[in-house]
Amino acid sequence: MKNNIRNFAIIAHIDHGKSTLADRFLEITKTISKDKLKEQFLDQNPISRERGITIKLAPVRMRYQFDGSEYMLDLIDTPGHMDFSYEVSRTLAACEGAILLVDATKGIQAQTVAHYNSAKKENLVLIPVINKIDLDSANTKEVVKDLVEMFGFKEEEIHYISAKTGENVEGLLKAVVQNIPPPVADENLSLKALVFDAVFDEHRGVIIFVKLVNGRVKKQDKIEFLQSKTKIDVSEVGYFSPFLIAKEQLLAGEIGYVVTGIKDIRQTRVGDTITISNLKSQISNIEALPGYDLPKPMVFFGVYPKTSNEYVHLREALTKLSLNDGSLSVSNEYSAFLGSGFRVGFLGLLHAEIVKERLGKEEGIEPLLTMPRVLYKEEDGKMFEPYMRLTIFTPALYVGAVMTVAQNKKGNLIDINYHKQNVVLNYDMPYSMFIRGLSSELKSVSKGFASLDYEIKEYKQANLIKMDILINDNVIDVLSELVYKDEADYVAREKVEKLKEHLSRQQFRQIIQATIGAKILARTEIPPYRKDVLAKMSGGDRTRKDKLLEAQKKGKSKLINVSKVEISQKALLSMLQG
Repeated sequence: MKNNIRNFAIIAHIDHGKSTLADRFLEITKTISKDKLKEQFLDQNPISRERGITIKLAPVRMRYQFDGSEYMLDLIDTPGHMDFSYEVSRTLAACEGAILLVDATKGIQAQTVAHYNSAKKENLVLIPVINKIDLDSANTKEVVKDLVEMFGFKEEEIHYISAKTGENVEGLLKAVVQNIPPPVADENLSLKALVFDAVFDEHRGVIIFVKLVNGRVKKQDKIEFLQSKTKIDVSEVGYFSPFLIAKEQLLAGEIGYVVTGIKDIRQTRVGDTITISNLKSQISNIEALPGYDLPKPMVFFGVYPKTSNEYVHLREALTKLSLNDGSLSVSNEYSAFLGSGFRVGFLGLLHAEIVKERLGKEEGIEPLLTMPRVLYKEEDGKMFEPYMRLTIFTPALYVGAVMTVAQNKKGNLIDINYHKQNVVLNYDMPYSMFIRGLSSELKSVSKGFASLDYEIKEYKQANLIKMDILINDNVIDVLSELVYKDEADYVAREKVEKLKEHLSRQQFRQIIQATIGAKILARTEIPPYRKDVLAKMSGGDRTRKDKLLEAQKKGKSKLINVSKVEISQKALLSMLQG
């Protein structure tokens, strides 16, 4: 049976047509009838549909008749964004091959390169495919040259398709059967399976997505997770159609699901290995599959309710989301300015945006998010910050401007490779540059053509110092941040001016300061509204007018001391984007 199994993924840069190609496969194999097949079928998440990117991977089993035999094709539609690179790596570890999809109108991009490298690490068989050949703007010949030059493919290996119209897609499906090898697996050995994803079901607990490397698993088996040491009784096994279809057992080489009954998704980490737990002597001899890692939140936001009445609702909503997202970390946080809230860790900025959208659409909550912070470490009084290996892919025309941006963002050029019209640059750079506008600046100087990918590599010592923002001598704790010492003066001026621009005028003067310790680095102020207290006076001598003006002046001075400073979400966002 395993000789007729093909486990494969589709890998591509964002918006190059992965999910649309998956739709055509579902249609050709009659896995989903055409009347029920809606666009981007495997993207069940509405936010995925709106954004046009795959956020959550989705497996599906298709049956396909070829040369008189029936083949079982297990496809995994993978996330396309760099925030989810670990999930992509575990998906590829569950496959024997992958379709490398490139948009004919946009060509190779940074994440094409990153996914290619990840697939080669897993020794996958790659099928190069150029999509969107039906568009007038397609530049197919140039993309072919790049695929040959950059990745070493032969021209005759490349497939030319339109996932939207279905042109040549069935030929590609046949190539999957012919070129991707069956899994190397032995169902007579002890169970050994890779967990490549997990979801939480409120009725059945955590459902893990697995690839069986060896052995078999069935209902009522007792299994153990080698890394987390969690033990469970299996309550159901099956495969994806893409809906869950129960079956008697899963065998070596298959991709499927296991219902665990566990209520905490953190006990079933992606990348873990499962085996039979009632064979004590064998477990000690079974090695965990390589590549396991814990998802590390890299960007942290303070998440606060807009009113204290919403606190409990927000807490329940975050708890609910974290049940289905093991990479989300949530802890309590208190701000003297905003009150009780939560410190929430995300994989990256896109991950944070998605969670915020889900809070709004699924739970009806629009929380306040404070400035993002990266995960710093402090050891022996010294600060260390995460560094990333950044890959930038850009047309050669913009390489100078791109290098200027990277240099201004404290990037250290590792190497640069020219490929005719395109250039690949690799930098070491502080990860914090992502929350300081790196992506938007690169897009701006390259007219939208530059793309990037990153991998967190290590922590390096950083010369950082804490800067506070004060309004009328009140520290606004949610605006405090660590800044580079050599940039402190510039950042201070920028922050106070930006805050002045976005704060609303009040009936009292607002004095805005940026300080480091007792030292004021920058200062500005917003004048108060001036009410004409003399408007109703039709006459009278000068002393009566002076008395009214003096009373107004004292009142405004008192307001500075007793009035609560209010900062709108718009003003907070302006600081975030700075």
